[in-house]
Amino acid sequence: MSLFGPNELIEDVINKNLCIGCGACIELCPYFRSYKGRTAMLFPCTKEEGRCYAFCPKIEVDLDRLSEFFFQAPYSGAPLGRYRSIHTAKAGPKADAGDFQAGGTVSALIGFALRKGYFDAAVLTDKEGILPVPRIITDPADVSRCSTSKYTSAPTLSALNQAVRQGYKHIGVVGTPCQVLAVAQMRMNPTAEPDFSDPIALTLGLFCTWSVYYRAFEPFIAARVDISRVIKVDIPPPPAEVMEIYTAEEKIEIGLDEIRELVPDTCSYCIDMTSEFADISVGVLEGRTDMNTLIVRTERGQKIVDEAVAEGFLVLEDMPGENLEHLQWAAGNKKKRAFAKAREEGMINGAEGTRSYLRVDPATVSDCIA
Repeated sequence: MSLFGPNELIEDVINKNLCIGCGACIELCPYFRSYKGRTAMLFPCTKEEGRCYAFCPKIEVDLDRLSEFFFQAPYSGAPLGRYRSIHTAKAGPKADAGDFQAGGTVSALIGFALRKGYFDAAVLTDKEGILPVPRIITDPADVSRCSTSKYTSAPTLSALNQAVRQGYKHIGVVGTPCQVLAVAQMRMNPTAEPDFSDPIALTLGLFCTWSVYYRAFEPFIAARVDISRVIKVDIPPPPAEVMEIYTAEEKIEIGLDEIRELVPDTCSYCIDMTSEFADISVGVLEGRTDMNTLIVRTERGQKIVDEAVAEGFLVLEDMPGENLEHLQWAAGNKKKRAFAKAREEGMINGAEGTRSYLRVDPATVSDCIA
């Protein structure tokens, strides 16, 4: 891949409003910081190459190279990416109780891996009110406080960079597709650091069709309810088409057509709905609020899922064919729209010496768009 530095990151990503605020460039140096979801460079930096640029999931992403590295095969363009098995899932009887989103599969797996010592830390997203806050978690009892979805972009990977700097060697990461893509690029050691050792024990990717900037979401919600009273935000599985805002006294429903007005344009270029470069992916299950969809992609993901099931932390069921068909349809449509838009705007496979959002076999792009 082509390597550039912070000035090119500003020019290619931040100034073009492509930054989603994942936090991959935060806590690597004194220069980049995040405030309420906005990423900014505080002081000039003259480095010609940097991890900030190399980790960013919005520029010079080589999908074939990533797929070869993690799956030993080119990027397929399949709607759900490469995977070993797919199930419905929920937290088992041995998992800690909590106010889970849907089946509680993510919290059950992270809590299990911490208890077994497979992770020495987990990087999760907590919240303060409706503001997402990155956390480094080492105690399984603290997992459940991070268990609900936030629906706003979060600089979660800033906590990963902190955890690496603090010396954690076996880190579990929960992230959205853009965050998982950045983690995959980190794991390839793109800047050829001489003392590099992959610190990631497992990536658990979430399904995501979009997220909103906190700086847009905060005033939108504040106009409808006192934010200090909000205890939970949820979007039930389709066909609900509403966002639910919970306080101790009431539930407020907002149509998703209003929420989608807040979605930043950068999400329209995202080709990935199911975190294709994770070890395990988890999302809602259409028509069921008590279960998740679970996709196992790698051998180490399979190992943790199998052990969690055997020890009562996770319950699996067969994926209904109708649900799988609709999930593939939804993920394929997102991929098709994003590839078409990026290709139309010249953001794929730029000529040598230029910088591109994506690099991938042109035939794969054409197949996805067809």
